[in-house]
Amino acid sequence: MTHGFASAIRRNLRKLVAVAGAAAMAFSLAACGSTNAGSSDSGSSDGGLKKVTFMLSWAPDTNHIGVYVAKNKGYFKDAGLDVDIVAVAQAGAEQAVNNGVADFALSNMTNTADYSLKGATIKQVMQVQQKPSAIWCALASNKSVKTPKDLDGKTFATFGSNESDAVVRRMIQFDGGKGQFDKVTAGTNTFQTLSSGKADFGGFYATWEGVQAEMYGPKLNCFTEPDYGVPGNADSIGIITSDKTIKNNPELVRKFVQASQKGYEYAYSNPDDAAKILVKEAPDANLKEEFVAKSMHTIVDGKYWGDPAKIKDGSFTLGTNDFTETQKYFDFLNESHTYTDAKGNPVNTAPKAKDVATNEFLGK
Repeated sequence: MTHGFASAIRRNLRKLVAVAGAAAMAFSLAACGSTNAGSSDSGSSDGGLKKVTFMLSWAPDTNHIGVYVAKNKGYFKDAGLDVDIVAVAQAGAEQAVNNGVADFALSNMTNTADYSLKGATIKQVMQVQQKPSAIWCALASNKSVKTPKDLDGKTFATFGSNESDAVVRRMIQFDGGKGQFDKVTAGTNTFQTLSSGKADFGGFYATWEGVQAEMYGPKLNCFTEPDYGVPGNADSIGIITSDKTIKNNPELVRKFVQASQKGYEYAYSNPDDAAKILVKEAPDANLKEEFVAKSMHTIVDGKYWGDPAKIKDGSFTLGTNDFTETQKYFDFLNESHTYTDAKGNPVNTAPKAKDVATNEFLGK
């Protein structure tokens, strides 16, 4: 019952590798093998469908589920696309898209902005998640932690992100603490790091690890960012592509985005069936159907992808990039001095959300 925990580790390790390799990212475009991403004559399968590569951003989970549903239900095929879903590259999905190794990938607007500051030319073309799902937790058995101010002087199980440090510091200070804490690099399992006593708290996601802990343990005591002074949406998870693909093959982008939209809409309306599809389509992930279904119901009940009623009546389009809430988070990160360029030098101007995302390819 550790598949959710393992995905968290893979996700965070992938982010760590991506940060470490970001400085070299935009300057090695010719070094990577390339698909025909961004070209107007990319390869076709024997059936006349256009071959497209979608790269995971970590292990398969409910953030990716709409793409799996779109493939399973034939939405991509109906759009003339033969989509290959591939594992994340070591250096990260953002670098793979920027270098033309993948046509599309799951990412988020925060990562897209950070990579753009380092020279990447990528954009988010669809935002699935409309509100934060990050949770900062101590084991429920740790009675010394009742609210975020109690994290003062405690040890944070971290993967070295300045962004995470800024978020935790803000939450502690908002709750009346000093925002001072020690850090230790998380081991192969963050829960084990906490259980061993090497750390007192760590970061997880309510829609995945939070569900895992609720169903299988260990019990957690968690705090959410909006409740403790962190502005905007840190978790603007969605689909990215390269500026080159947008320029050279906008119709490909439109077809992929709208088929993916249809997949996510189906998953949002049919969470149990979508769970079955993810388990079937990603067998190597060894996912438990009951767990995936619970994750999907948590997403639906929490309205993480938008208000289902507004999606149904057409007043909100699932997949819309939210520039306002994401910009608030960008501004917070800038105020916390977390941004750097490709050489590691400080960047003191917040990126603009409208420069790193577009809604032009969405269906209505």
